[in-house]
Parts: sequence; C-alpha cells; structure tokens
Amino acid sequence: MQYENNQFNCPVEATLSLIGGKYKPLILWHLIDQSLHYMELQRLIPKATPKMLSQQLHHLEDCGMIHREVIPEKPPKTIYLLTDFGQSIIPVLEAMCTWGKDYLDRLDVETPCCSSHP
Repeated sequence: MQYENNQFNCPVEATLSLIGGKYKPLILWHLIDQSLHYMELQRLIPKATPKMLSQQLHHLEDCGMIHREVIPEKPPKTIYLLTDFGQSIIPVLEAMCTWGKDYLDRLDVETPCCSSHP
C-alpha cells in the first residue's frame, strides 16, 4: 500500500491508518508471540465476521504488518505472522493493553485478556 507524502496531518493519523479498525489491533495482539491459522484467529476474535476478519487481515498484509503463508495441504491452511514492521507496533499494543486494563480496573471489571501475551 502506497501513501502520499502529504496524506497525513499528524503521526497519530498515520498510525490509525495502519492499525485503525475494529479488529486490527486484536489480530496484531494475538500474533505477538505466535503465528496463527485463520481459523485460530476466528476463534480468538469471535465477534469478527469471516468477511470482516478477512478484510482486516488483507489490509494488514497490504501495509506490510503481517505475512500470510499458504500451506499446500488438503485443504490448504493459511498461517499469519507478524513481519519485522508488524513487530514494531508491539510497544503500542502493550501500552493500549495497560491503559485498557487500568480503565477496566477503575470500572471494577475483570477480564482474562491482556494479563500476558497470548
């Protein structure tokens, strides 16, 4: 995916163009420590429809944050993993997790997610 030099007004806008979306940060979060098959991502993000999950995965692949590998089996399996560029977003995701956990703690809401990397 190519971007023009004057397309973004600020760095936050540029970041959101890459990871903005309902499920992109969750996809990236689940890929931090492991590569995952499409169906594993579907189980980990059950609210994402197959169409939405596929769209978000394609966008993350197009911008170079994840790599998609097709394993020629019967039936074929698709595995996703973070690229080096995708790994550079990990500190941002960890900060989002910490902030979200603090927010949920203030609301007295417990969640099993985010205690450590997947």
